[in-house]
Amino acid sequence: MSKADRRRFLRAALGGTVLLPAALRAQVLDPNDSTFVDPPPPPDTPRVDPSRSPPSEPRTPRRRKRKDEPEELPLLYPYVLPRGGTIAVCAPAGGVTRGDANDAEAALRGLGFRVKMGEHLLKGYGYLAGRDEERAGELMRFVNDSEVDAIMAVRGGYGVMRILPMLDFAAIRASRKIIVGYSDITALVNAIYRLSRMVAFHGPVATSAFERYSLDSFRRVVMSASPAGTFGDSDEFNGSRFTERRASTIVSGRKQGRIVGGNLTLVTGLMGTPYEIDTRGAILFIEEVEEEPYKIDRMLTQLAISGKLAACNGVAIGRFSKCEAGGSTYRLIGSLEEIIRRTLEPLGVPAVYGLPIGHIRSKITVPVGVLATLDADARTLTFDEAAVVERETRSE
Repeated sequence: MSKADRRRFLRAALGGTVLLPAALRAQVLDPNDSTFVDPPPPPDTPRVDPSRSPPSEPRTPRRRKRKDEPEELPLLYPYVLPRGGTIAVCAPAGGVTRGDANDAEAALRGLGFRVKMGEHLLKGYGYLAGRDEERAGELMRFVNDSEVDAIMAVRGGYGVMRILPMLDFAAIRASRKIIVGYSDITALVNAIYRLSRMVAFHGPVATSAFERYSLDSFRRVVMSASPAGTFGDSDEFNGSRFTERRASTIVSGRKQGRIVGGNLTLVTGLMGTPYEIDTRGAILFIEEVEEEPYKIDRMLTQLAISGKLAACNGVAIGRFSKCEAGGSTYRLIGSLEEIIRRTLEPLGVPAVYGLPIGHIRSKITVPVGVLATLDADARTLTFDEAAVVERETRSE
């Protein structure tokens, strides 16, 4: 394919309506290409009178509804997890050993909770904890169990996306139960926010270490019907390498939006599905583990050329654990820090790296769907509204 043909293909494929990384943008916007014509704006883009001052805060673009799409439900907040409440432990993805399951149960009981352990928690079906129907069925049984106050994944791993079409999101909404987990559970909590229109929680799994910082965040977010407030650095990281030092400002600024996101692999993996994460006007948070920088580059580039990054109000990056270059032949392309800065700095939206979110010991419980403020200069994330309510009806 000639260079001219390549440029024509990229213009046709991308439509000129998304923000591209410089390398791709140079291929599309070649000033020496006489065949280039500026693409027309999308049909729903308002014309702007240059003589008038723009509004101080741009409006979030509205997504076109399909004819068969129901009216959007008001946002619902789960019921608070009471002291001594019941936590059900299930495995929507991978399983654990019998010893790990016993330790998780003991740890939760040690925190004062009653515990119901699922029947499909162990490694018994390859890399999954059970057949898709078994894992989905057990989750829904806990959703419909009136004795259960919260449902916590025993671990992440892989497998949640396989069961999403089997879940009853109307029943999940009606239950108003806290559902929490991280890593592969990213797919579940964001699907609940999107389809059940209910806040769900990117936070500890049953096998997590509930040390002081994590436990304080968990209690502030799911056990109190007040805004959880501001979270900054934990004491876990204080090294010299980018991935080990304290949080870093990538792009200055302070913005508010509803917070969505989770594990970067799952955020990109959900694209093109009914569970795709809508980043427009949102604070997008991402984290990752054991992926080399070139893979991080690929996933961030996908978010960039799809318009997901340009659409959000801010990017809150947690920890990219064990993601520095190793023995890969791609290790000379750039460091993790260079890749993150090269992708995010041109966007101009507030961004920070190193918040305590992800595959780390001390972690924030993030209530997906609540209003949050990212202050990139202070390197803090604030949850501006309560994520749970007492047992009374509240909607957005």
